[in-house]
Amino acid sequence: MAQTEQAAATGSSAVLAEGVTDQRYPEYPELRNASVFITGGGSGIGAYFVHAFAMQGARVAFVSLDESSGQRLCADVEQRGGLRPLFVPCDLRDLEALRGAMAQAAGAHGAISVLINNAARDDRHSLAGATAESWEDAMNTNLRPYFFSSQRVAAAMAGLANASILNIGSNSALLGIAGYPAYVTAKAGIIGLTRALARELGPQGIRVNALIPGWVLTERQKQLWVTPAALQECLDQQCLKRAMLGPDVAGPALFLASQSAAMISGQSLVVDGGRALQ
Repeated sequence: MAQTEQAAATGSSAVLAEGVTDQRYPEYPELRNASVFITGGGSGIGAYFVHAFAMQGARVAFVSLDESSGQRLCADVEQRGGLRPLFVPCDLRDLEALRGAMAQAAGAHGAISVLINNAARDDRHSLAGATAESWEDAMNTNLRPYFFSSQRVAAAMAGLANASILNIGSNSALLGIAGYPAYVTAKAGIIGLTRALARELGPQGIRVNALIPGWVLTERQKQLWVTPAALQECLDQQCLKRAMLGPDVAGPALFLASQSAAMISGQSLVVDGGRALQ
C-alpha cells in the first residue's frame, strides 16, 4: 500500500498533500492535454481527482476554499511528475466567482472538455435543528453549483472530442442514511440532474454521468467522524471488507472521462464496496 494510503487507513498524517499517492492508474492517452476542471479539488476525494488526471498529462484546473492546501497540492503533483495544475481560490456559493474561475481555466488550458462537479460539504444536522438558512446553504454548496457549472461549459463543449461531465454523488442518497437530510437530498438531486443533462446534452456529443462513492476515508472524515465502531459498522455492511480510499474513486473517474466509456451516459456508477444497510 502506498505511503499516503497507509496514512489514510491508519489515521496518521500524510507526508504529501492529500490526494498525491504512488497509486498507478491505467493510462488513457486521450486524456493527455485534455482541459479538465474540478470543483472542490483542494482536499478530500477532489484532490485525488486532481492528481490522477494530472498524472495522465491532462491540463487540470481546480477550485477550492483552502488556498494553502490548494497551492501545496499543485506543488506536490508537479514534484511527482504531473503537469502542474492551475488552482483558483473560489467559494462555489458565489456563482459569479465560479464562472470567473471557469473562464480563467478555459483561458489557460483551452475549452473545458472534462468537468468534474465534486465540491460538497457533508455537515451533520437533524431535521429539528435545520433552518431555512442552513437548508439554502446546503443546496448552494452541494447542488446548485453542479447545475450552473454545467450550464457554463455546455456551449463550448458541444462538438469537442470526448466531452464529459461527471457529477459526484453519494451512496447516502441511495441508502437513506440519517444525520444529514439536506445533504442527502442534494445528493439525490444530483442523480436526477445527471439524467436530465445526459438527455439534453447528448445530441451535442456530451456525456453526463454520476459517480456515487461510499464512505471514503479522507482527512476530513477521519478528523470528524471515523471511529473504530463507525468504521466497523460500515465494513460489516460492505461486501468488500476493507476501507475505501481516494484511489478507489479516482480510478473510476478516469474511466468515465475516457473513450473507454464513450457510449456511457445518464448512468450512476456506484463505488461503495457493495454496501447495503442491514
